[in-house]
Amino acid sequence: QVQLVEAGGGLVHSGGSARLSCIAAGSSFSIDVMGWYRRAPGKERELVATITSSGRSNVADSVKGRFTLSRDNFKKSVTLEMNNLRPEDTAVYYCMARFHERPDDYWGPGTQVTVSS
Repeated sequence: QVQLVEAGGGLVHSGGSARLSCIAAGSSFSIDVMGWYRRAPGKERELVATITSSGRSNVADSVKGRFTLSRDNFKKSVTLEMNNLRPEDTAVYYCMARFHERPDDYWGPGTQVTVSS
């Protein structure tokens, strides 16, 4: 019954910017944690940034100062602003949501972000 609807991504030149958004559609649950992870080619999935229900963010060191995650509580959505993108940011980005009322994490289908050099 929960669908994480992702938008954004695509091809961006090095040094450019992009925006990813995710909406927890059809959910009546309370968000515990919501944010983004990514998996680069040949690498394991890693944290990008998440934000808790209290509004506190957990941001990976690799993107600190470049990426900003914000949350819209009414829309149950998060927006990831990505600036000064680097080729190493190239990855499939996955939206993640965790709810207080559910034991499992929910994942979006993934959206490709490609940063050309």
